[in-house]
Amino acid sequence: MLKRSVDEAFSAAALVASGAVAIAPPQRYVRTLRSLAAYGPLGLLVSAGAQLHGDRAAIVDERGSTTFAELDERSNALANAWLAAGLPAGAGIGILCRNHRQLFESLVAGAKVGARTVLLNTGLAGPQLRDVCAREDLALLIHDEEFAAVVGEYRPPLGRLLAWADAGAGRTVDQLIAGAERVPPPRPSTRQRLVLLTSGTTGTPKGAPRELGMSLIPPGGFLSKIPLRAGRTAFVAGPAFHSWGLLSAAMALAVGDTVIVHRRFDPAATLDAVAEHRCAMLALVPVMLDRILALGEQELWLRDTSALRIIAVAGAPLTPDLAIRARAAFGDVIYNLYGSTEVSFATVATPDDLRRAPGCVGCPPVGVTVRVLGDDGMPRRPGDVGRVFVGSGLQFSGYTGGGGKRLVGGLMDSGDVGHVDRHGRLFVDGRADDMIVSGGENVFPAEVEQLLAGHDEVSEAAVVGVPDADLGQRLRAYVVRVPGAELDENAVRELVKTHLAGYKVPRDVIFVDALPRNSTGKPLKRDLP
Repeated sequence: MLKRSVDEAFSAAALVASGAVAIAPPQRYVRTLRSLAAYGPLGLLVSAGAQLHGDRAAIVDERGSTTFAELDERSNALANAWLAAGLPAGAGIGILCRNHRQLFESLVAGAKVGARTVLLNTGLAGPQLRDVCAREDLALLIHDEEFAAVVGEYRPPLGRLLAWADAGAGRTVDQLIAGAERVPPPRPSTRQRLVLLTSGTTGTPKGAPRELGMSLIPPGGFLSKIPLRAGRTAFVAGPAFHSWGLLSAAMALAVGDTVIVHRRFDPAATLDAVAEHRCAMLALVPVMLDRILALGEQELWLRDTSALRIIAVAGAPLTPDLAIRARAAFGDVIYNLYGSTEVSFATVATPDDLRRAPGCVGCPPVGVTVRVLGDDGMPRRPGDVGRVFVGSGLQFSGYTGGGGKRLVGGLMDSGDVGHVDRHGRLFVDGRADDMIVSGGENVFPAEVEQLLAGHDEVSEAAVVGVPDADLGQRLRAYVVRVPGAELDENAVRELVKTHLAGYKVPRDVIFVDALPRNSTGKPLKRDLP
């Protein structure tokens, strides 16, 4: 109990330092607390933003901007329209949208009606999408017009609603908002429950529900590691249907920052927006950062990115090579957040961490516990590899289709293996289910991938285990060469042999034009040839 009180106090101090909590007339805080009680944390975020920041732009997309006050009022109207259509509290609504204003309006409206809000991956194929929608028992589906063909004939009880519409053939979010009252809707009988989907790199994505509690520790812990400050501008490039994109956007809005979003990622357009809006933060996934650096020094020099104080990456591993190149291009502003859909964020590597140990994912923030445990459930010593377990107030409670993650002493298995150094910094060595046994030796493909990715003639690489009649399993490497590179199979094997143990040398080396990836940038190893 004492530790919890200390953590809450520390988190409150971090929120005050960020500017998320500001001096205001008492009546404003009364209204804010009423919103928290009625609509939960997301409702509080928008209501507080409207009270404290009013006419400041909250969301800016390719079609314009919405102020904090407008976001509050428009989400009120959308919630009222859904209630008038008969949407019951606790019903499932699905959101299949790219990054734009209507996604955030729909998400907040879901909080104001107490809905079970399912954020759907825009990269899902039609059959996968319809399976997920049926499993999650959706009453209403909000989607961008471009996904009409993917959605197909699927029609939930309360129908479908277009978010980003070009031709506008059908009911739209904007139409509903225009025809509804903008007063706060009545307090729902249930609190919003967010359902995030796993990445689905090994099959149909699972639903991971998350309860949004009232504690200050999760936002305070985030801000203690990633120092957002009020009144600035943040570009969120990571998709908001993914936990990282949603978290980074929510934290920026929480401190009163303007969030810039684009529907599709383009490295040059992203840099243009960072320069135009004087963005202090850029939140993205590692492959996006790599593509920005691939523009070359001249393109980077032509754009003024001097306002950037934070380049935060998550959603996939940040290789040491990419961390070093990014620091050389932008300075000591790189932050690497590690977590998963199930455990939420677990550790953050600060610029100091990445300067001293480029391959690390840092240390846990306040309120989060991380342990590296052996098969016996006992803590491993620094340098020894074990399973990574995480405990926090944001971990999920089990998949919507049944099942969950292993728990040891209240800590949840992340599914990763790793080790800590003598300074307490965590290193993730790979996925536990990626490990192969080759000739009796445990091998983690991620170690070989990182080595290959650091070579001057390699753009990216993926390594997998395949059956072997003599060894049980062996490694196969898929390598994308930089244009004009002359690297061959023997050179790849020699590189690994020089730096790693002989049993880690890939027997097979296959050169490909690009690695297949999902919408959050993770390689889809099941789709490799």
